[in-house]
Amino acid sequence: MSVLLISGLAFAATLLGGVFALRFRDRLHLILGFSAGAVIGVALFDLLPESMSLADGHYGPATLTLFVAAGFFAYLIIDRLILLHPHTHDDHAHAQHDAPPARGAFGALTLAAHSFLDGVAIGAGFQASPVVGAIVTAAVVTHDFSDGINTVAFILRGGGKLRQALPWLLLDACAPVAGAASTLLFRIPPSSIGLVLGVFGGCFLYLGASDLIPESQHAHPRAATTVMTLLGAGVLYVAVRVWGG
Repeated sequence: MSVLLISGLAFAATLLGGVFALRFRDRLHLILGFSAGAVIGVALFDLLPESMSLADGHYGPATLTLFVAAGFFAYLIIDRLILLHPHTHDDHAHAQHDAPPARGAFGALTLAAHSFLDGVAIGAGFQASPVVGAIVTAAVVTHDFSDGINTVAFILRGGGKLRQALPWLLLDACAPVAGAASTLLFRIPPSSIGLVLGVFGGCFLYLGASDLIPESQHAHPRAATTVMTLLGAGVLYVAVRVWGG
């Protein structure tokens, strides 16, 4: 039950991201920059070291890195061949002419599916340990904030109005809670948890490096957003050191 309550933070972050996209677009790049650093930080400083520790004695480095690569390239396929993220910055003024309504709805739907996997990551993290679960939740919350932004952007790009964007935003917000709830129905074998965390580590590396960083740098000064990315990674490093002992 505590997993469901904690996954509610992702629900709130997604809703806040959607509201932010509508009201505070001039500061969006700084938030996305911080999110990028946080997501990459949780992969490098928590998920991958934890996966190595848990896989030790069960799987070798070659097998573990194969699963990390599988997570990375799986999200590459989702992002570049299925999802097709929109830009969420200066092109918004022309957005309603850039994509048909059906594509906007499809984009929002695939974002919700990917948020469901974020929830699964939370559940898998807590199956590894409470500390891992808390760190993964922090990364998912920062990432789902940008998901809320992109959900609204998809619908607006397709010519939709606010009243059409809100149901999709609510669906995306509920998705990580549903994903976390699904992990209450099964247990990952202890010997396999390291591999699962490796997969999600690869996913988070892709999301930060290939999605959030380019999105934060789009048509904005690079210095401030780069500093925010480094700050996000630094905050996660400190959190891992403090919470993980």
